Amino acid sequence: MRACLICAEFFGWGTRGGFGYATRIVGRELVKQGLEVHAVVPRPAGKSETELELDGVRIIGIERRDLLSAKHVFRDLAADLYHSQQPSLLSAFAQQAVPDTVHLATLRDPRSARDWWTEFNHPTISRPQVLNTWAFYENPMARQAIRRMHGLYVPADFLAEKAQRLYGLGQAPGLLPTPVGMPEAVTKDEMPTICFVGRWDRIKRPELFFDLAERTPEARFLAIGKAHNSAYEEELRRRYSQVPNLHLVGYIDQFSSDRLSEYLGRSWILVNTSAKEALPNTFVEACAHRCAIVAPVNPDGFASRFGRHVTDGDYGRAIRELLDGGEWRRRGMAGFDYVRERNALERAARLHVDAYGRHLRDRR
Repeated sequence: MRACLICAEFFGWGTRGGFGYATRIVGRELVKQGLEVHAVVPRPAGKSETELELDGVRIIGIERRDLLSAKHVFRDLAADLYHSQQPSLLSAFAQQAVPDTVHLATLRDPRSARDWWTEFNHPTISRPQVLNTWAFYENPMARQAIRRMHGLYVPADFLAEKAQRLYGLGQAPGLLPTPVGMPEAVTKDEMPTICFVGRWDRIKRPELFFDLAERTPEARFLAIGKAHNSAYEEELRRRYSQVPNLHLVGYIDQFSSDRLSEYLGRSWILVNTSAKEALPNTFVEACAHRCAIVAPVNPDGFASRFGRHVTDGDYGRAIRELLDGGEWRRRGMAGFDYVRERNALERAARLHVDAYGRHLRDRR
Protein backbone atom coordinates (compact mmCIF):
# COMPACT_ATOMS: atom_id res chain seq x y z
CA MET A 1 0.00 0.00 0.00
CA ARG A 2 1.31 3.45 -0.93
CA ALA A 3 0.21 6.26 1.39
CA CYS A 4 0.79 9.99 1.01
CA LEU A 5 0.72 12.15 4.15
CA ILE A 6 -0.10 15.84 3.64
CA CYS A 7 0.84 18.43 6.22
CA ALA A 8 2.18 21.96 6.71
CA GLU A 9 5.43 20.58 8.14
CA PHE A 10 7.51 17.50 8.84
CA PHE A 11 9.36 17.40 12.15
CA GLY A 12 13.13 17.49 11.71
CA TRP A 13 13.11 19.26 8.35
CA GLY A 14 13.38 22.86 9.44
CA THR A 15 10.33 22.68 11.73
CA ARG A 16 9.45 21.38 15.18
CA GLY A 17 5.69 21.86 15.67
CA GLY A 18 3.03 19.46 16.84
CA PHE A 19 1.57 18.77 13.40
CA GLY A 20 5.03 17.94 12.05
CA TYR A 21 5.78 15.68 15.01
CA ALA A 22 2.56 13.73 14.51
CA THR A 23 3.17 13.42 10.76
CA ARG A 24 6.65 12.07 11.30
CA ILE A 25 5.77 9.53 13.96
CA VAL A 26 2.69 8.33 12.03
CA GLY A 27 4.80 8.00 8.88
CA ARG A 28 7.59 6.19 10.67
CA GLU A 29 5.23 3.66 12.23
CA LEU A 30 3.40 3.08 8.94
CA VAL A 31 6.74 2.25 7.33
CA LYS A 32 7.32 -0.29 10.10
CA GLN A 33 3.93 -1.79 9.23
CA GLY A 34 5.14 -2.37 5.67
CA LEU A 35 3.59 0.60 3.88
CA GLU A 36 5.34 2.75 1.29
CA VAL A 37 5.00 6.25 2.75
CA HIS A 38 5.48 9.65 1.15
CA ALA A 39 4.88 13.09 2.67
CA VAL A 40 4.12 16.30 0.80
CA VAL A 41 4.77 19.53 2.72
CA PRO A 42 5.63 23.16 1.93
CA ARG A 43 9.42 23.46 1.75
CA PRO A 44 10.81 25.07 4.91
CA ALA A 45 12.40 28.49 4.63
CA GLY A 46 16.14 28.25 4.08
CA LYS A 47 16.04 24.69 2.74
CA SER A 48 17.27 24.22 -0.82
CA GLU A 49 16.62 20.50 -1.26
CA THR A 50 13.26 19.48 -2.67
CA GLU A 51 13.32 15.89 -1.43
CA LEU A 52 14.83 13.91 1.42
CA GLU A 53 14.13 10.77 3.42
CA LEU A 54 13.60 10.53 7.18
CA ASP A 55 12.70 7.30 8.99
CA GLY A 56 11.92 5.63 5.68
CA VAL A 57 9.46 8.35 4.64
CA ARG A 58 10.15 10.13 1.36
CA ILE A 59 9.45 13.84 1.88
CA ILE A 60 8.66 16.10 -1.06
CA GLY A 61 8.88 19.84 -0.51
CA ILE A 62 6.59 22.22 -2.39
CA GLU A 63 7.68 25.79 -3.07
CA ARG A 64 5.54 28.00 -0.82
CA ARG A 65 5.00 30.56 -3.56
CA ASP A 66 3.78 27.86 -5.94
CA LEU A 67 1.59 25.51 -3.94
CA LEU A 68 -0.37 24.72 -7.10
CA SER A 69 2.61 22.65 -8.25
CA ALA A 70 1.59 20.12 -5.59
CA LYS A 71 -1.10 18.91 -7.99
CA HIS A 72 1.55 17.46 -10.29
CA VAL A 73 3.26 15.80 -7.33
CA PHE A 74 0.03 14.20 -6.14
CA ARG A 75 -0.72 12.86 -9.63
CA ASP A 76 2.80 11.50 -10.12
CA LEU A 77 2.76 9.75 -6.74
CA ALA A 78 -0.37 7.80 -7.67
CA ALA A 79 -0.82 6.83 -4.03
CA ASP A 80 -3.53 4.46 -2.88
CA LEU A 81 -4.68 7.08 -0.41
CA TYR A 82 -3.91 10.63 0.74
CA HIS A 83 -4.06 11.37 4.45
CA SER A 84 -4.01 15.01 5.57
CA GLN A 85 -2.67 15.80 9.01
CA GLN A 86 -4.86 18.89 9.63
CA PRO A 87 -6.53 19.69 6.30
CA SER A 88 -5.37 22.74 4.37
CA LEU A 89 -5.20 24.22 0.90
CA LEU A 90 -2.90 21.32 -0.05
CA SER A 91 -5.67 18.87 0.83
CA ALA A 92 -7.97 20.60 -1.65
CA PHE A 93 -5.29 20.40 -4.36
CA ALA A 94 -4.85 16.69 -3.68
CA GLN A 95 -8.58 16.07 -4.16
CA GLN A 96 -8.54 18.02 -7.41
CA ALA A 97 -5.47 16.21 -8.71
CA VAL A 98 -6.57 12.64 -7.91
CA PRO A 99 -10.34 12.76 -7.35
CA ASP A 100 -10.87 9.01 -7.71
CA THR A 101 -8.50 8.08 -4.88
CA VAL A 102 -9.25 7.76 -1.15
CA HIS A 103 -8.78 11.00 0.80
CA LEU A 104 -8.70 11.00 4.61
CA ALA A 105 -7.96 13.67 7.19
CA THR A 106 -7.06 13.84 10.86
CA LEU A 107 -8.39 17.08 12.35
CA ARG A 108 -5.59 17.64 14.84
CA ASP A 109 -6.56 21.13 15.91
CA PRO A 110 -9.92 22.34 14.59
CA ARG A 111 -9.86 26.01 15.56
CA SER A 112 -12.80 28.23 16.35
CA ALA A 113 -12.86 32.00 15.84
CA ARG A 114 -11.96 32.34 19.51
CA ASP A 115 -8.95 30.02 19.05
CA TRP A 116 -7.69 32.08 16.12
CA TRP A 117 -8.18 35.29 18.11
CA THR A 118 -6.02 33.81 20.89
CA GLU A 119 -3.30 32.98 18.36
CA PHE A 120 -3.60 36.46 16.85
CA ASN A 121 -2.96 37.96 20.30
CA HIS A 122 0.00 35.62 20.95
CA PRO A 123 1.82 35.62 17.58
CA THR A 124 4.89 33.45 17.16
CA ILE A 125 6.52 35.90 14.77
CA SER A 126 3.95 38.54 13.85
CA ARG A 127 0.22 39.04 13.42
CA PRO A 128 0.48 38.97 9.60
CA GLN A 129 2.09 35.53 9.98
CA VAL A 130 -0.96 34.38 11.97
CA LEU A 131 -3.26 35.69 9.24
CA ASN A 132 -1.27 33.78 6.60
CA THR A 133 -1.61 30.61 8.66
CA TRP A 134 -5.34 31.21 9.06
CA ALA A 135 -5.73 31.62 5.29
CA PHE A 136 -3.83 28.37 4.63
CA TYR A 137 -6.20 26.35 6.83
CA GLU A 138 -9.50 28.23 6.85
CA ASN A 139 -9.95 29.19 3.20
CA PRO A 140 -13.20 28.03 1.48
CA MET A 141 -11.37 25.39 -0.58
CA ALA A 142 -9.87 23.77 2.51
CA ARG A 143 -13.18 23.78 4.36
CA GLN A 144 -14.92 22.23 1.35
CA ALA A 145 -12.16 19.61 1.15
CA ILE A 146 -12.94 18.60 4.74
CA ARG A 147 -16.57 17.91 3.87
CA ARG A 148 -15.52 15.89 0.80
CA MET A 149 -13.17 13.55 2.65
CA HIS A 150 -13.94 9.84 2.54
CA GLY A 151 -13.00 9.61 6.21
CA LEU A 152 -12.46 12.14 9.01
CA TYR A 153 -10.67 11.46 12.28
CA VAL A 154 -9.47 13.23 15.41
CA PRO A 155 -6.64 12.26 17.81
CA ALA A 156 -8.72 13.00 20.95
CA ASP A 157 -12.34 12.29 21.86
CA PHE A 158 -13.29 15.86 22.77
CA LEU A 159 -12.29 17.15 19.33
CA ALA A 160 -14.96 15.08 17.55
CA GLU A 161 -17.93 17.21 18.64
CA LYS A 162 -15.96 20.42 18.13
CA ALA A 163 -14.99 19.46 14.58
CA GLN A 164 -18.53 18.39 13.73
CA ARG A 165 -19.86 21.76 14.91
CA LEU A 166 -17.17 23.92 13.29
CA TYR A 167 -17.37 22.29 9.86
CA GLY A 168 -21.07 21.41 9.76
CA LEU A 169 -20.42 17.68 9.45
CA GLY A 170 -23.20 15.16 9.19
CA GLN A 171 -21.54 12.90 11.75
CA ALA A 172 -18.71 13.16 14.23
CA PRO A 173 -15.21 12.10 13.10
CA GLY A 174 -13.74 8.82 14.31
CA LEU A 175 -10.72 8.38 16.57
CA LEU A 176 -7.15 7.76 15.37
CA PRO A 177 -4.76 8.18 18.33
CA THR A 178 -1.24 9.48 17.71
CA PRO A 179 1.37 6.74 18.32
CA VAL A 180 3.76 7.22 21.23
CA GLY A 181 6.71 5.24 22.53
CA MET A 182 6.15 3.56 25.90
CA PRO A 183 9.38 2.97 27.87
CA GLU A 184 9.28 -0.25 29.86
CA ALA A 185 10.70 1.45 32.95
CA VAL A 186 11.66 4.93 34.12
CA THR A 187 13.85 6.16 36.99
CA LYS A 188 12.52 9.27 38.69
CA ASP A 189 14.88 11.81 40.26
CA GLU A 190 15.05 11.79 44.06
CA MET A 191 14.47 15.55 44.09
CA PRO A 192 11.06 16.82 42.87
CA THR A 193 11.61 17.53 39.18
CA ILE A 194 9.19 19.59 37.09
CA CYS A 195 9.50 19.89 33.31
CA PHE A 196 8.21 22.05 30.48
CA VAL A 197 8.38 20.58 26.97
CA GLY A 198 7.36 22.61 23.95
CA ARG A 199 7.91 25.68 21.85
CA TRP A 200 9.10 28.74 23.77
CA ASP A 201 6.65 30.84 21.78
CA ARG A 202 4.29 33.47 23.13
CA ILE A 203 1.16 31.33 22.86
CA LYS A 204 2.83 28.71 25.07
CA ARG A 205 3.60 31.35 27.76
CA PRO A 206 6.87 29.75 28.94
CA GLU A 207 7.55 32.75 31.18
CA LEU A 208 4.86 31.44 33.55
CA PHE A 209 6.90 28.26 34.00
CA PHE A 210 10.11 30.22 34.51
CA ASP A 211 8.43 32.45 37.12
CA LEU A 212 7.15 29.33 38.85
CA ALA A 213 10.71 28.04 39.16
CA GLU A 214 11.77 31.25 40.91
CA ARG A 215 8.95 30.82 43.44
CA THR A 216 9.57 27.10 44.05
CA PRO A 217 13.23 26.69 45.09
CA GLU A 218 12.60 23.27 46.64
CA ALA A 219 12.15 21.67 43.18
CA ARG A 220 14.26 21.32 40.03
CA PHE A 221 12.78 22.78 36.84
CA LEU A 222 13.71 21.63 33.33
CA ALA A 223 12.74 23.82 30.35
CA ILE A 224 13.00 21.80 27.14
CA GLY A 225 12.31 23.49 23.83
CA LYS A 226 13.13 26.40 21.61
CA ALA A 227 11.39 29.51 20.27
CA HIS A 228 10.75 30.10 16.59
CA ASN A 229 11.41 33.77 17.30
CA SER A 230 15.12 33.95 18.19
CA ALA A 231 14.82 37.46 19.65
CA TYR A 232 12.06 36.31 22.02
CA GLU A 233 14.16 33.34 23.13
CA GLU A 234 17.18 35.57 23.78
CA GLU A 235 14.98 37.78 25.94
CA LEU A 236 13.78 34.77 27.96
CA ARG A 237 17.30 33.46 28.45
CA ARG A 238 18.53 36.89 29.53
CA ARG A 239 15.74 37.22 32.10
CA TYR A 240 15.88 33.73 33.58
CA SER A 241 19.36 32.28 33.07
CA GLN A 242 20.34 33.16 36.65
CA VAL A 243 17.51 31.24 38.33
CA PRO A 244 19.52 28.56 40.21
CA ASN A 245 16.96 25.72 40.09
CA LEU A 246 15.96 26.32 36.45
CA HIS A 247 17.83 24.37 33.77
CA LEU A 248 17.30 25.86 30.31
CA VAL A 249 17.87 22.62 28.41
CA GLY A 250 16.89 23.93 24.97
CA TYR A 251 15.80 22.00 21.91
CA ILE A 252 16.00 18.19 21.72
CA ASP A 253 15.23 16.19 18.59
CA GLN A 254 13.55 13.10 20.04
CA PHE A 255 13.86 11.28 16.71
CA SER A 256 17.66 11.33 16.80
CA SER A 257 18.34 11.23 20.55
CA ASP A 258 16.97 9.56 23.69
CA ARG A 259 17.61 12.66 25.80
CA LEU A 260 13.98 13.82 25.84
CA SER A 261 12.84 10.39 27.01
CA GLU A 262 15.53 10.49 29.70
CA TYR A 263 14.38 13.91 30.95
CA LEU A 264 10.71 12.87 30.96
CA GLY A 265 11.67 9.64 32.72
CA ARG A 266 13.36 11.67 35.48
CA SER A 267 10.54 14.19 35.83
CA TRP A 268 7.68 13.96 38.30
CA ILE A 269 5.33 16.52 36.74
CA LEU A 270 4.88 18.11 33.30
CA VAL A 271 3.66 21.71 33.46
CA ASN A 272 1.87 23.20 30.45
CA THR A 273 1.15 26.95 30.48
CA SER A 274 -0.28 27.42 26.98
CA ALA A 275 -3.07 29.88 26.21
CA LYS A 276 -4.58 27.37 23.73
CA GLU A 277 -4.16 23.68 22.95
CA ALA A 278 -5.92 20.79 21.25
CA LEU A 279 -4.41 17.58 22.71
CA PRO A 280 -0.69 18.32 23.07
CA ASN A 281 1.60 15.49 22.00
CA THR A 282 3.59 16.32 25.13
CA PHE A 283 0.65 15.27 27.34
CA VAL A 284 0.67 11.82 25.78
CA GLU A 285 4.48 11.56 25.93
CA ALA A 286 4.55 12.70 29.56
CA CYS A 287 1.94 10.15 30.59
CA ALA A 288 3.90 7.46 28.74
CA HIS A 289 6.78 8.35 31.09
CA ARG A 290 4.56 8.26 34.24
CA CYS A 291 4.48 12.06 34.73
CA ALA A 292 1.53 13.89 36.25
CA ILE A 293 0.07 16.80 34.24
CA VAL A 294 -0.49 20.38 35.41
CA ALA A 295 -2.16 22.64 32.84
CA PRO A 296 -4.75 25.37 32.25
CA VAL A 297 -6.31 23.25 29.48
CA ASN A 298 -8.01 19.91 30.04
CA PRO A 299 -8.37 17.95 26.76
CA ASP A 300 -10.06 14.59 27.35
CA GLY A 301 -9.60 15.24 31.08
CA PHE A 302 -5.81 14.75 30.91
CA ALA A 303 -5.11 17.44 33.51
CA SER A 304 -8.00 16.72 35.90
CA ARG A 305 -7.60 12.93 35.78
CA PHE A 306 -3.82 12.64 35.59
CA GLY A 307 -2.77 15.72 37.53
CA ARG A 308 -4.31 19.11 38.20
CA HIS A 309 -6.40 21.38 35.96
CA VAL A 310 -5.36 24.95 36.80
CA THR A 311 -8.28 27.35 36.34
CA ASP A 312 -7.06 30.23 38.53
CA GLY A 313 -3.43 30.57 37.41
CA ASP A 314 -2.07 29.10 40.66
CA TYR A 315 0.37 26.52 39.28
CA GLY A 316 2.30 26.48 42.55
CA ARG A 317 -0.69 25.22 44.53
CA ALA A 318 -1.36 22.51 41.93
CA ILE A 319 2.24 21.30 42.22
CA ARG A 320 2.14 21.30 46.03
CA GLU A 321 -1.06 19.24 45.99
CA LEU A 322 0.54 16.67 43.69
CA LEU A 323 3.73 16.47 45.74
CA ASP A 324 1.75 15.95 48.94
CA GLY A 325 1.81 12.26 49.80
CA GLY A 326 3.11 11.22 46.42
CA GLU A 327 -0.13 12.05 44.60
CA TRP A 328 1.88 12.86 41.47
CA ARG A 329 2.98 9.23 41.24
CA ARG A 330 -0.58 7.86 41.43
CA ARG A 331 -1.81 10.33 38.81
CA GLY A 332 1.17 9.62 36.59
CA MET A 333 0.54 5.87 36.67
CA ALA A 334 -3.14 6.42 35.84
CA GLY A 335 -2.04 8.44 32.79
CA PHE A 336 0.41 5.72 31.81
CA ASP A 337 -2.30 3.05 31.89
CA TYR A 338 -4.58 5.25 29.78
CA VAL A 339 -2.13 6.04 26.97
CA ARG A 340 -0.82 2.47 26.93
CA GLU A 341 -4.31 1.29 25.97
CA ARG A 342 -4.80 3.98 23.30
CA ASN A 343 -1.49 5.31 21.99
CA ALA A 344 1.12 2.54 22.21
CA LEU A 345 3.14 2.55 18.99
CA GLU A 346 2.09 -0.70 17.36
CA ARG A 347 -1.56 -0.48 18.44
CA ALA A 348 -2.01 3.09 17.18
CA ALA A 349 -0.21 2.26 13.93
CA ARG A 350 -2.43 -0.76 13.36
CA LEU A 351 -5.51 1.42 13.84
CA HIS A 352 -4.24 3.61 10.99
CA VAL A 353 -3.55 0.62 8.74
CA ASP A 354 -6.94 -0.92 9.51
CA ALA A 355 -8.70 2.37 8.72
CA TYR A 356 -6.79 2.63 5.44
CA GLY A 357 -7.75 -0.88 4.43
CA ARG A 358 -11.38 -0.32 5.33
CA HIS A 359 -11.64 2.87 3.26
CA LEU A 360 -9.89 1.28 0.30
CA ARG A 361 -12.32 -1.64 0.35
CA ASP A 362 -15.29 0.72 0.61
CA ARG A 363 -13.97 2.81 -2.28
CA ARG A 364 -13.63 -0.22 -4.52
